[in-house]
Amino acid sequence: MANLIKTKRGLDIQISGKAKEIIGNTLISDVVALIPDHYHGITPKIIVKEGDTVKAGAPVFHDKTFSEMNFVAPVSGKIIAVNRGERRKVMSITIAPDAKIDYEIFKSESIVNLNGEEIKSKLLTAGIWPFIKQRPYDVIANPTKSPKAIFISSFDSAPLAPNYEFVLEGQFSDFQTGIDALAKMTEGKVHLGIKAGSKSTDFRSTKNVEITEYEGPHPIGNTGIQINQLDPINKGEVVWTVNALDVLFIGRYFNKGIVDFSRTIALTGPEVQEPQYYKTIIGTAVEPIIKGKVTTQIPLRYVSGNVLNGIKVEANGYLDPYASQITVIDEGNETHEMFGWAMPRFDKFSTSKSYFSGIVESKIFQSIFGKVNYKYDARLLGGVRAIIMSGEYDKVLPMDILPEFLIKAMIAGNIDKMEALGGYEIAPEDVALCEFVCTSKLPLQSIVRRALDTMKSELE
Repeated sequence: MANLIKTKRGLDIQISGKAKEIIGNTLISDVVALIPDHYHGITPKIIVKEGDTVKAGAPVFHDKTFSEMNFVAPVSGKIIAVNRGERRKVMSITIAPDAKIDYEIFKSESIVNLNGEEIKSKLLTAGIWPFIKQRPYDVIANPTKSPKAIFISSFDSAPLAPNYEFVLEGQFSDFQTGIDALAKMTEGKVHLGIKAGSKSTDFRSTKNVEITEYEGPHPIGNTGIQINQLDPINKGEVVWTVNALDVLFIGRYFNKGIVDFSRTIALTGPEVQEPQYYKTIIGTAVEPIIKGKVTTQIPLRYVSGNVLNGIKVEANGYLDPYASQITVIDEGNETHEMFGWAMPRFDKFSTSKSYFSGIVESKIFQSIFGKVNYKYDARLLGGVRAIIMSGEYDKVLPMDILPEFLIKAMIAGNIDKMEALGGYEIAPEDVALCEFVCTSKLPLQSIVRRALDTMKSELE
């Protein structure tokens, strides 16, 4: 029987617009883009030029630090442009995809006949390595370092997150192959986190993993929380994390001998008319996915990912390679409320129960009428001020650290204190809820990202 870890710390944000378990048409835009900034911490070296034709899986650029780490075309087609900004920084590489994807063919081999180094080399060459991340620093895994463990979460607890069991249905042979490949690259354990109460027999029957069940509110689905609960990171140690949907890329590569970056994403949010799932490919434009499916009378905020830690994109922008959903909410520019926050309301959520919505959030009310979903918008509803030490972060972050003291150390740039207070384990996504409840309206995810980059540059 799997181990069970419970926590009451956290917060499930009830927001309207959850995707129905229906898969619509396959949507691929007329232009697909690779954006180096989506891969944090790398310096791209472009190896294609405008007018070149490429196959899906062909290298487009590689990292200057690790030249063997390729970033490949998700589709076949013609390179439209290599777009550059100030100081010739590469902003994007755009591709006009063929009507039918032509794949680069790689040698298909059984995992059984390969060792960890051979698997690593193949993933680096095929451009799949960037989907393996590491703690500390929450960056693409350093291929020269071996992890003490690998963590995969089979569920996402973020607001409106897709149901991984639904998305992976019929693809578990690829998932198992991906797990087998990862298991060869560590002498430690591969940990698979499962949501308590899940009825998925496929996840529970996965081999070469140690299964742990988790029960509690968001962010219990984050691998950072699961690492902290099972195998905390000490100085000098490395842990890898892989999203369950990205494990499929590894499995497809070894099962089919191609780099198949197709992905099923959820179109979600209060301003989506019929939230559901769509098949697409990483790097596709947002516009064909949202066209005709969202509210048109108000300014909208498009988020590649979830509302807590996703990336803001324009309607003509592109999906980031790690996103499994698009969320659409009201920008809030045209919303004007009498007395602002001081007006008593039933339709506003408050973690401090400041509104009458506290009645709606009560267990008695929900047991009778069910949970109420709120229609959020993108307004900040307050101004940035000095950090308030009130213990509010501790209530929503189920990690054995002192988050307020860690954030203060990060703001001050005190690396010694960052190390002592849990800087090796934290990632921006882990403090997204802290940012949501923060009385001071501090940009905690940006603070953590800058601090981790500073730690990496100073300590490595």
